[in-house]
Amino acid sequence: MRSRAELISIVVPAYNEEAGLSELVRRVSDVMKGAGLRFEIVFVNDGSSDGTLAEMVRLRRSEDAITVVNLSRNFGKEIAMTAGIEHARGDAMVILDADLQDPPEIIPEMVATWREGYDTVYAQRASREGETWFKKLTARAFYKTVAALGPAPIPPNVGDFRLISRRVADALLMLPEQHRFMKGLYAWVGFPSKAVVFDRGARYSGSTKWNYWKLWNFALEGITSFTIAPLKIATYLGLTVALCAFAYGSYIVIRTLFIGDPVPGFPTVIVTVLFLGGVQLIVLGLLGEYIGRVFNETKRRPLYLTESVIWADMEKPRKTPRPSTRKRVRV
Repeated sequence: MRSRAELISIVVPAYNEEAGLSELVRRVSDVMKGAGLRFEIVFVNDGSSDGTLAEMVRLRRSEDAITVVNLSRNFGKEIAMTAGIEHARGDAMVILDADLQDPPEIIPEMVATWREGYDTVYAQRASREGETWFKKLTARAFYKTVAALGPAPIPPNVGDFRLISRRVADALLMLPEQHRFMKGLYAWVGFPSKAVVFDRGARYSGSTKWNYWKLWNFALEGITSFTIAPLKIATYLGLTVALCAFAYGSYIVIRTLFIGDPVPGFPTVIVTVLFLGGVQLIVLGLLGEYIGRVFNETKRRPLYLTESVIWADMEKPRKTPRPSTRKRVRV
């Protein structure tokens, strides 16, 4: 059982979410104060091009329990979440999207579950309001694919909305990879976990920043950064094609010797060549994806750079600041 005096950090990565930040702070404050929970909000501005940063600074002036982390440019949501976790000072952290599709009202339930001894409390969606049937279908297929290929089970219908303990956060910050598929990393570090079921609503304002092209790249990033199963599949595919080609070649030789083949099979040759060429290009593309990731990892660049940080005025000081440019070679 954990103490009720501990600090809860609400980590909110944001990219062009100016319109909804004030409502987010209001709802989070009402929920946390109503439940008697000590909290801070850690905003991460991920290189927004609208007035998101100015709105964060304005909210910080009116609320002492807000930290504003301004990244030097847009690094992507996965890196922005890592930056928020790194700057959070709480004994537990709640990852919350700025669009308010994930309701802050269930945070007290997550905290109560954490106090029972669970290190990760993930919010599992019972419904997904405001999303098309195609997006729901592709999301279901993605989770099933990752669950089948990955080394650690990833619960279905679970996004980034979750509570993690301090030791889970410290474990995540020990992982040095540049290509960060956070859902996979949460599963990889392990520790006791439990689900909290909720109904996901529509966005409070604005429109989603995730189009289908970005979602496809995100899925590709998640699969290739979390498992080498596609390379194994490519190996088996190449072996299958080679066996089929050998069997078909044997059939052609036997047919020519015993029956004859007076008509040249030009269409068959063209189809076969195009099929084999397509398979080779797919395999080369998979190899390129993994080689590109190896290339990025060998450069050992920091995950992100901060342009500025405005710390919350909290009673509990940070013990040892973790600079965002620290080297992550020794783990």
